[in-house]
Amino acid sequence: MVNLIEAQKPLLRGLMKLAGLTPHTVEIEKNTVMNFWVPSATLKENKKPNNKPIVVLIHGFAAEGIVTWQFQVGALTKKYRVYVPDLLFFGGSTTDSADRSPSFQADCLVTGLRKLGVEKCTIVGFSYGGMVAFKMAERYPDLIQAMVISGSVLAMTDSLGDDCLNRLGFSSSSELLLPNSVKGLKALLSVAVHRKLWFPDRLHRDFLEVMFTNRKERAELLEGLVISNKDNTIPNFTQRIHLLWGEEDQIFNLDLALNMKW
Repeated sequence: MVNLIEAQKPLLRGLMKLAGLTPHTVEIEKNTVMNFWVPSATLKENKKPNNKPIVVLIHGFAAEGIVTWQFQVGALTKKYRVYVPDLLFFGGSTTDSADRSPSFQADCLVTGLRKLGVEKCTIVGFSYGGMVAFKMAERYPDLIQAMVISGSVLAMTDSLGDDCLNRLGFSSSSELLLPNSVKGLKALLSVAVHRKLWFPDRLHRDFLEVMFTNRKERAELLEGLVISNKDNTIPNFTQRIHLLWGEEDQIFNLDLALNMKW
């Protein structure tokens, strides 16, 4: 039986190509590769100068890059050079490193961008991608000019994680973010999506099969997110930071955004 989510991927890739993006794999280091969707002109030998500013869209934990940003890419490419990476263990990006920290994701992503010739950029990070974006800005202020962060926090402290899970009624981050059943996926969508939409169970099963691969490694990524309260420090960011938030965000509520602002 055809997986309906997988069957949509050729259409999605076609839409990316119509928007001027091309898939490209970058070797970060030995046995570590990251997949990017990049401006097609970037890969041409005799490329023309392009003065459009660069925007890098960093996805969250539930889906790979172009699935997360499919509705934004077409609009943004009119004014920006858009790069859409897949973080490690999403969309074919892989590593044999045992490091599962957001810092390692940030280092690999920056290495990939520099190999693609990116010297300055604005990064947009959603959820898990926001935590990676914060690490990029902290560690590479020469590269990151500005940030847009949505539905994320600087770091997932143990108290913040416990409070969030208790409030939502989940026992662990993996139970929330790595569902293995239609019931679990519906529970995730019930807290992650404000406007409730009905989908048949078959579509939920197809989504589970396609979007939740590399479960062992992704569970380790979730473990690598959590830091002790006493180890949590606030960097002195030099970049402009824009916080874009949903008033009804149930995972990272608006109070967290307001606290970060101050």
